[in-house]
Amino acid sequence: MKELSKKQKIIRTTIVVSIIVLVLLFAYLILRWTGAWEKINTPEKIKNWILSLGFWGRFVFVLMQFLQVTFLPVPAAITTIAGALIYGPLEAAFLSLAGIFLGSVFAFFLGRTFGRKIVEFMVGKKTCDKWIEVLSKGKYAFFVMMLLPIFPDDILCLVAGLTDMSWTFFGITNLIARPPAIFMTCYLGSGQIIPFHGWGLAVWAVLIVIAIVALILSIKFQDKIEKFMNKLFRKKEKNNDEIAQTNSQKNQEIASENEKINKNPENTINTD
Repeated sequence: MKELSKKQKIIRTTIVVSIIVLVLLFAYLILRWTGAWEKINTPEKIKNWILSLGFWGRFVFVLMQFLQVTFLPVPAAITTIAGALIYGPLEAAFLSLAGIFLGSVFAFFLGRTFGRKIVEFMVGKKTCDKWIEVLSKGKYAFFVMMLLPIFPDDILCLVAGLTDMSWTFFGITNLIARPPAIFMTCYLGSGQIIPFHGWGLAVWAVLIVIAIVALILSIKFQDKIEKFMNKLFRKKEKNNDEIAQTNSQKNQEIASENEKINKNPENTINTD
């Protein structure tokens, strides 16, 4: 990428920050004026609000999933479960996937186009430094972290834009890694697999305990998990580099042999 001058970086960052501030301010004023914020802080309230919009509810739902990846401080589980209660798990899963995928692409676009300053503005310098260091050690680490629930997917999409990761790899990773969590959330949250009454209450109690224990353990051992992944993928990248280097050497040797043959045609066998 072409290196920007200091003045260009300042101007570009100022423009982006100004646009984001205006968008957030506008969104806040709209939510405040319409009273919508009080209607989207629980799945049940989101359900009632979207149902009241009729035909346009699906577009609003996709937009909400898009915004929760980039701007709105609303957990994805809340909006996704609300969608499952409204449209059923299958349709809600596809609608959620569309909105979340578009939001992920937009987050990557922000990081790739406007650089480190905008990412630091949105997630903080310390967080940005931490994840860019992790992602710079291998793109395969990004794929695994997107699959695991203990890592901040939305932040990773922003920071990924600061690396040399290609658009193709980023898009394929999201198309593979996002659906499992989205479909699981929709089907479990809708109550079709495990009901919210009778025997289902006991199962949910066990699952909640397991989830809490898993969350505590993941937070407690997150540093060790990250170090293990860094070591694992650093080794994988090193092996890939060694294979590429070996192939390059072989190609050079073949080219050298061909060059010698071309320079000394009398050494070739005459088959006439």
